Amino acid sequence: MTQVDELEQFIYPFKDNVFRYSNNSIPLDDPNSVEITPSYREEMKLKRDLLSRYPERCFQSQPHTLRGQWEIVDLIIEHLITYYPDMFALDKIGERWAFHNKRLGEKHCFTFGDETTLPCEPLDFIGRHVQEDLILMIQRDEDLFLDAGQLCFPANWSLAFNLGMSFKEIHRPIPGFKEETLDDRILNFLLRLEAGNPWGRKNWSLMAGNRLDTSLETFDKWGKDRKKVTKENVGDFVHLRVENQKLFRLPRTGGILFTIHTHLLSLNKLASKREWLEQFYNILRELPTPISDYKGISLFKDAVIDHLKDRLIENR
Repeated sequence: MTQVDELEQFIYPFKDNVFRYSNNSIPLDDPNSVEITPSYREEMKLKRDLLSRYPERCFQSQPHTLRGQWEIVDLIIEHLITYYPDMFALDKIGERWAFHNKRLGEKHCFTFGDETTLPCEPLDFIGRHVQEDLILMIQRDEDLFLDAGQLCFPANWSLAFNLGMSFKEIHRPIPGFKEETLDDRILNFLLRLEAGNPWGRKNWSLMAGNRLDTSLETFDKWGKDRKKVTKENVGDFVHLRVENQKLFRLPRTGGILFTIHTHLLSLNKLASKREWLEQFYNILRELPTPISDYKGISLFKDAVIDHLKDRLIENR
């Protein structure tokens, strides 16, 4: 992929020169839950390898989620065959389904609704065909709970630890989330989410390296890279990490599906687009310390700011 292609496909997350946590969700113009990018094969291989080696870290579910999991299979396959008909196909005879992943040269036959006809649970099965991480939140007692998920590319959190937690419990560590009543406002927004009207949002962080699997359990492997950022390597080593998150209310079971597609772009490639370079420089210079600390970028933020400033001077 050329640099121009990578820039065109990158999901740039900012609109303003200042960043604060907010409910930045917007209605989706294109109600597609998944994206197929040029790195599809590479990421599928990595995802399946992680699921094979660390199944409990990468997939968790509660027994009562099976109906919701099947509904997600239905929704995602429908999107795959609708938006990428050259890569995916589905043959149905009643409840007998034959799903064709032409991109990987695979065919899977199963009875819809019967998990014994699949090699793994339904959410885990369909997650092995998309680049997105998939999270299922179940609504009960006027709250949302993380009750199932396939999570291979987390941004420093643990699916196994968070399983069964409520929305507010999961997001409590975010600076200002409770103090500014963001927890109530965003939860109320999610509870009002309607089937057929999906929403999307973008989350961002800075990553020392380009590792997709930054789970809490593997912090000892990638966390130390934050201390390896230097003036010489910062442009190629540090990446802007953006999660393109999409939210779908499941019409039959009432749960909410979160799909999370992670994109990485090196600072040098980001800096080749003048407006991004200038805006991101302003954002980082103004970013409050609690947010920098929460995002894990405090150790190398100054090196990034200096690099962006140098690039701005070069590009005058």
